[in-house]
Amino acid sequence: MAEPTNSVEVTLLGRTYRVACEESEREALMQAVAYLDGKMNEIRKAGKVIGAERIAVMAALNVAHELLSLRLGSGFDVGQAKRRISAIESKIDAAIAKQENLF
Repeated sequence: MAEPTNSVEVTLLGRTYRVACEESEREALMQAVAYLDGKMNEIRKAGKVIGAERIAVMAALNVAHELLSLRLGSGFDVGQAKRRISAIESKIDAAIAKQENLF
């Protein structure tokens, strides 16, 4: 059964918004709000974009670009990291096996 939806107040660029959010998603939402607010403040401080709506659009574009970069492979590759970890584990196992043969 789905959790009841609650309303949460969040603040972005000094403005307060009410957002529907399940209690189990609250922490993730607050982390997203903090991240987005930081991006929006960076854009505002740069002074090249004026107006909250334009700042929000630019921040959304920047966040979407970051996400797509990760998904398209120019970011962190989880599969490659797992393969490297497996290779390191194999080397460790081989080194331990050699040590066990010494005793």
